[in-house]
Amino acid sequence: MPALSHGLPDLVTLLLIEDDAEDAFLVEELLADSQKPPKIIWARTLAEGRDRFTTEVTCVLVDLSLPDAIGLEAVRQVTAMAPDTAVIVLTGLNDVQIAVDAVAAGAEDYLVKQEVDGNMLARAIRYAIERKRGDLAERELVEQRVLREETARLEHGLLPTPVLRTDALVHQSTYLPGRQEGLLAGDFWDTLQTADGAVHVLVGDVCGHGPDEAALGAALRIAWRTLTLAGLDGNDVLRTMDAVLRLERGSPEIFTTLVTATIAPDLNSARLYVVGHPPPLVILGDDVDVVTETPSGPPIGIFPEMDWIPVDIALDRPWTLLFFTDGLIEATVGDGRDLLGTDGLIRLVREQGGVFLDQLIEQVKTMHADALTDDLAAVALSRR
Repeated sequence: MPALSHGLPDLVTLLLIEDDAEDAFLVEELLADSQKPPKIIWARTLAEGRDRFTTEVTCVLVDLSLPDAIGLEAVRQVTAMAPDTAVIVLTGLNDVQIAVDAVAAGAEDYLVKQEVDGNMLARAIRYAIERKRGDLAERELVEQRVLREETARLEHGLLPTPVLRTDALVHQSTYLPGRQEGLLAGDFWDTLQTADGAVHVLVGDVCGHGPDEAALGAALRIAWRTLTLAGLDGNDVLRTMDAVLRLERGSPEIFTTLVTATIAPDLNSARLYVVGHPPPLVILGDDVDVVTETPSGPPIGIFPEMDWIPVDIALDRPWTLLFFTDGLIEATVGDGRDLLGTDGLIRLVREQGGVFLDQLIEQVKTMHADALTDDLAAVALSRR
């Protein structure tokens, strides 16, 4: 009684491309005593093997002397036909160089018919399948890494670079996507000084999280910068951004909150539009408060043809404006049941004696006792 050959993985289906009936029968006999005998699909030619190949095939055994393919050409055609499937050359040619070339051409192994027994064949099939799985897993990891790197480069390219030509202002910004491994989120910000000396600030928040919202936020930011450079402001900008949002959003329930500010060239006053968004903080000397308790109007994307009401403020002392998205004030604190809120943010700013944005965010993270899960964008602009 022959010894049992090594066990094969479960659900093994072999495609045997062999024109010699006796050799095909020999392969079946060698594997019949396996602990888990495979299903064997026999094809006499490469063309027939191509017709009979299916996704259930986990390993292809191919001879190098076929009626329609000879030598390494048979290997190349099989690996092209089944790039994600293990391939073993099973041939009568005992040639070391051909064996090396066959493996280089994509085969997982090279076996000589006269030297093979059941144990060797079953073991070779098992190793070939596992080797192929490892190669595919490694290839997938490489592809994922390349995709992540490309995504990172794209997202970095979409992040703004503040444009300021004055030394009288100090600019700070923070951007933290809530989604893991993301660089870009539905929150967005921008800062731009136009030729007349006015300084324009934008902070916004697309409802929802994920790459679609990130793309929409980037589109809205770029639209805002373009409109501002074109000399538009106020409701003209907001209505156009509303139109862009309606054209670009994936579903009609998507809306966006935002706040814009235009600081006069002399830096002594500002006009803001608080569009369904948390109002910014204004720090005048030792005084810390919200810019307004009354928003300019609802978010964009909800009501068409809106008129948003401007908020005008005087900046007649050393000042700081802190713009932020709700990811900052909705961070949980304490035992996790309370939110930081606007009052908590005002308290932190007072305790710091000003706005030191990186330090402020780190303190909020510490109070939150975990990584912030919501998107967060913040801009602080201070007159020296």
